[in-house]
Amino acid sequence: MLRGLSQLVFFADDMAAAKRWYTDLLGMEPYFERFGPDGSLAYMEFRVGDYQHELGLIDRNYAPHAPAGGPAGAVANWHVDDVEAALEKLLSMGAKEHEARTERGAGFVTASVVDPFGNILGITYSPQFLHVRGRVGDFELPDVKHDMPPESQ
Repeated sequence: MLRGLSQLVFFADDMAAAKRWYTDLLGMEPYFERFGPDGSLAYMEFRVGDYQHELGLIDRNYAPHAPAGGPAGAVANWHVDDVEAALEKLLSMGAKEHEARTERGAGFVTASVVDPFGNILGITYSPQFLHVRGRVGDFELPDVKHDMPPESQ
């Protein structure tokens, strides 16, 4: 039934600040942006990692539920090659530690932070991710256009 991560969505109160923060973190501009009726940025999308997973950020005004006052959402762990270095970078960028670096056994290491916008961002060193990546082998990343997502077919 579940075949792979298609999109992870985070919410933010300050979309301009979220765009700057995630652009700095990821080292790229969003490839897609949508503006609301008032002309302000309502949604943006980045393509992240080896498989170009979608990370979307939506203005919290469009959230289908009210924030509960704490960090929002489930923890989605993104594979990183060095949890300690990734955690240090995230904390230096203003994220707050949610869960400290934790050895999970069998080579798995996790940590998570709350980004400046109240979302939980998980990171992991995953031997399983590396195993699958090794089986897939090297490949060329698709030529992702930084304007519009593919049209529905």
